[in-house]
Amino acid sequence: MTNSSFAAPSGADYSEMRQHELRKKRMVMIDGNLVSNAETSEGGISARVFNKGYWGFASVPSMDRDSADRVANKALNNAAAMTRFGDKPLLTLPGDSHVGEYGYNASGVLSPKECMDLLADLHALCNKKYPDLKSSTLLLHEEAHSKQLTTSNGSDVLNTINRAACYLVLAMEDKNGQPIELMEAISNKGNLSNLGLTLEILEPKLDELYRHLQAKKNAVAPRGGEQTVVLSPNLAGMLAHEAMGHPCEADLVLGGAITGNVVGEQIASELITMVDFANTYDGEEVMIPVYADDEGTQARDAVLIENGMLKDFMTSRETAAKLGIPSTGNARGYTYNDEPLVRMRNTAILPGKDKLDDMIADVEDGYYLMKTGNGQADSTTEFMFGIDLAYEIKNGKLGNAITDTTVSGKAIDMLKTVDAVSDDMHWECSGYCGKKQPMVVSMGGPALRSKIHMGGQ
Repeated sequence: MTNSSFAAPSGADYSEMRQHELRKKRMVMIDGNLVSNAETSEGGISARVFNKGYWGFASVPSMDRDSADRVANKALNNAAAMTRFGDKPLLTLPGDSHVGEYGYNASGVLSPKECMDLLADLHALCNKKYPDLKSSTLLLHEEAHSKQLTTSNGSDVLNTINRAACYLVLAMEDKNGQPIELMEAISNKGNLSNLGLTLEILEPKLDELYRHLQAKKNAVAPRGGEQTVVLSPNLAGMLAHEAMGHPCEADLVLGGAITGNVVGEQIASELITMVDFANTYDGEEVMIPVYADDEGTQARDAVLIENGMLKDFMTSRETAAKLGIPSTGNARGYTYNDEPLVRMRNTAILPGKDKLDDMIADVEDGYYLMKTGNGQADSTTEFMFGIDLAYEIKNGKLGNAITDTTVSGKAIDMLKTVDAVSDDMHWECSGYCGKKQPMVVSMGGPALRSKIHMGGQ
């Protein structure tokens, strides 16, 4: 049993009370100069009620009893004010409840001096080994969320999520004097000490990043149009999250996403199975473990695509009720003053049986796409991603690096062309998912071989 301080408000069909603290640490060194060393903490209480078909929400940046009472009354008043817009059809929210306490035992904490010394050593290494480097940016980041939630239907949950990341960014000039840069992100749950950041571990990653930059100095332009490509595991994970994950969020389905019309239909190759994992994958806890969401619903895995067939959606209490399906526990808010929205947790395409080397060797003329710097997708599954690092494939072997390009298409068309899925798996949790508010998520995937539209000269 958790030790919740405040009960959910009474006097509504359903209500919840959340105490939420968010702590961050961030240190940035650019070309040997420490430009940022920040540690922040914010927290407060929010209350949300559902009454007569309307939601009322309120928050306050404090955690005392009087503030809790005020925010509860404000949420009730806000819901009551919404009823002036008229009656809504009766909607009974799922009554699931959960009790539990979930945290993370970190192995230690890196002091500010240890972090600063590590960045200084990395900068010195870059200066020594990479003489033609124009710039280096080195960044360390920690983030910790602690959420204590009670609901009117009996949920009493303490959720703790910690994640850390190290970003290595190197920049130089290409053969034409134009700037080029690449980034490597190392991330995992816990804090920076859990990443095991030593020069012995980071030097090979810097060497590889520098090698790719050297290849990009003499990059050639890619051909435009539909091409055979092998997507690296981290790129496949990003594509899965953006192009197929969002259209499988139930609020977007209710808003008209194309996925709402194709449940039970084949939308991808039979080699594709895609899951939004709640807290465990392959017997191990995932990077962003969610055991109960910010509505107190016990989180369960959502199998979005199974052997190419669209199966399920990620839901909150309200969206589950409207669709007539169980809640998956995907309702999450980023800070205390954010209302919970349907959000991904740990979204991944599952590994197949192929070897990455064999997938490349079987391509006579195509491209190996390795890194993306940005991208966008919409509820039709149409996407466009910028490609920062890619190589030609000629007669089954990697050739020249190519200049920055884009890939685009419709995920439900592109995924149907997948004819090979690698047996390895890459997870990362270094970025944020944006949907009205940021959110910590992880994404994963194997390598995929498919057809995709590429931009050319």
